[in-house]
This record gives sequence, C-alpha cells and structure tokens, in this order.
Amino acid sequence: MANSAGDAHPHGPRFDAGRLCLDLLATTHPAERLDSLAPLRAWITGSGLVPPGTALGHADPSWPAAFRELRGHVEVLVRACLDGQPRQDTGRHDLALARLNAAARAAPPAPRAVPGPDGTLVRAPAGPPACTALLAAVARDAVDLLTDPAARAALRRCAGDHCPLVYLDTSRGRRRRWCSSEVCGNRERVARHRRRAALARP
Repeated sequence: MANSAGDAHPHGPRFDAGRLCLDLLATTHPAERLDSLAPLRAWITGSGLVPPGTALGHADPSWPAAFRELRGHVEVLVRACLDGQPRQDTGRHDLALARLNAAARAAPPAPRAVPGPDGTLVRAPAGPPACTALLAAVARDAVDLLTDPAARAALRRCAGDHCPLVYLDTSRGRRRRWCSSEVCGNRERVARHRRRAALARP
C-alpha cells in the first residue's frame, strides 16, 4: 500500500496521488526519478511496497528499466480512462493492457508478522523481494484502479500549469484541483496574489 502521508517536496519522491500505481506515474515529474538504483530503492521503500528496513541490496541495474516500462504501460491506460477511452492508438493500448496483465500475474512479496523491537508485530518480507513480485504489486493496484468504476470516476488531472500528474480525488465533494496543495496549489496561490498586486498598482 502506498504511503498516504506524502512527500510534497517538488524535487523529492511524491506519494500523494492516492494510489500506488499513480505514485509511480509521478516519478517522471519534474524530472526522471527512476534513472538509477538508488532513487528506485528509495521509491520502493517510500511507497510502502516493502516494509521499512527491508534490504534491497540484491536489486540490479535492470530494475529501474523494468519499473519505467511498467510505468509507461500504466500511463497509456490511465490517460485513456481520463480521455473517455478514445483508444485512437488501439495497438498501443492493447499492448499496454497485455503487458499490465502479464506483470500482474507474478506473485507479490509474501509478508509475515514478526516481533518488532518493542515486541509488537510488524510486517517483514519472507525473503528478498524479487523485481517481478514488486512490479506485480504495482500492476495489480493498476488493475484494481482501472476496473473499479468509482475509482475511475475519481481520477483527475492536476490543474496546475504544465503539471502532467494524475491523482485520485477522494476529497469531500470531489473538489481537489491539484496533485498537491503544497506544490501546484501553492504556485497557483502565489500567481494569483501577484496578479492581484499587479492590478492594484496605479
């Protein structure tokens, strides 16, 4: 499950889109964030794909490319939902759907309950998580999102200028406008203030 607390720093990982698969889409903005192993490991941990403290030293250089590939397929399908399923490029859409379903078939990491430092039970992986299993967890989240009419209806594009991010609007009254109030929302408020100040000048 994705981290719901979120990290609103414009240059750090973002976990405020409301779904794990949408948080993966956010790794392209404002720049590519999955271009090497270190940021991918940070994203895997920060997203909640693995319990805190899970060792990912076995990850190899093929992992970032695999996550970027899945991200591309998820983006094709999510954008099609937002556009009302136009499927103008049917071949691309069908390929993305086939690859998503193939990725979702792999078994996700098996969790187990173990005593933590204070004796309470915490989640721990049964073994080192494989790349295919982690991809499967993201793919299954995307399948759940894309096949749930209520979730699809809550998909939104950020209203911020030049922001391509997509999020799930679970706000009261469905009035959320930005991917993040602290990032795009704050930029819009600053821009609005400047426009008012300019109009007030003699």
